[in-house]
Amino acid sequence: MSSPARAAAVFALAACAAATARAQPTTGTGLPDRTLIPYTQSSNPLVREGDRLYLRRQEGRVGGLASAGPINQAIALYDKATQAPDLVDARWKLARALYFKGAYTGLDADSRKAVFQKARRVSEEAIGILSRSLEQKGVKGILDLAPEALAGKLSDRTDAAPTYFWAAVSWGEWALSMGKIEAAKTGAADRIRDYALTVIGIDPEFEEGGGYRVLGRLNDEAPWIPFLTGWVSREEAIRALRLAVQVNGRNFLNRHFLAEALYRGGEENEKAEAVKLEESVVADSPSPLHLVEDLRTQDEARQNLAAWKKGA
Repeated sequence: MSSPARAAAVFALAACAAATARAQPTTGTGLPDRTLIPYTQSSNPLVREGDRLYLRRQEGRVGGLASAGPINQAIALYDKATQAPDLVDARWKLARALYFKGAYTGLDADSRKAVFQKARRVSEEAIGILSRSLEQKGVKGILDLAPEALAGKLSDRTDAAPTYFWAAVSWGEWALSMGKIEAAKTGAADRIRDYALTVIGIDPEFEEGGGYRVLGRLNDEAPWIPFLTGWVSREEAIRALRLAVQVNGRNFLNRHFLAEALYRGGEENEKAEAVKLEESVVADSPSPLHLVEDLRTQDEARQNLAAWKKGA
């Protein structure tokens, strides 16, 4: 794994910024223009102001290291908005902002762990709100529903996909801070897998293939432990990551995670494909909406290419 700060499945997953809409502006290539992806507007003024500050999270950065100022201001507003008992978007946006703070502002290990633990908690609060809304509609046994069935019940909720996506990210970062083996023993891997499958069931295009990206990275990074994570599969990792690239081949993380999974396979043709993918990430132009994230991914891609060349 190239950098703990970029991980966010159980042990390595990543952030994208705003949720992608199905009808996106496109470039001349026909691919979505990631610089023009709209943010959904909240009905709550605190959340709307938090959104404005979240969009400024790259201000004051030094390369891929973000300043804590704008993101801390966004977190404070989202946090205040969560005082409303049933406001789902305040919670998933708080989790998203906490992820950015923990991953990109250079916190020490203990501080990151505290940030991700809070992100995990507010994510579960958001999921609890969604669950209660289903119960009020007469849907029983929600906790026993398979991810695909749960996704079908939530398909009319625009806040469902981001809630489950950022919950997966939050659990993944928390698990990383705990350590792979210990986290697996808590059932974190199963939870993240189910959350990713729920996102895929609701909207496979959400976060530029985010559900597939989480699922693929999880299968690539999670330890295989009998009776705990016996479902972990390299084949599933490659399959899911290729689907993420199919959804959006411009996304830096989709290509970067697929490259790392391919290179670990050891086959010469897979290594060659991995090198080409990382070279494409390095050569591409970062998105203004994902500037810190994309610059960090490019740094990791350069490190991989240097290491792979040295090891060849």
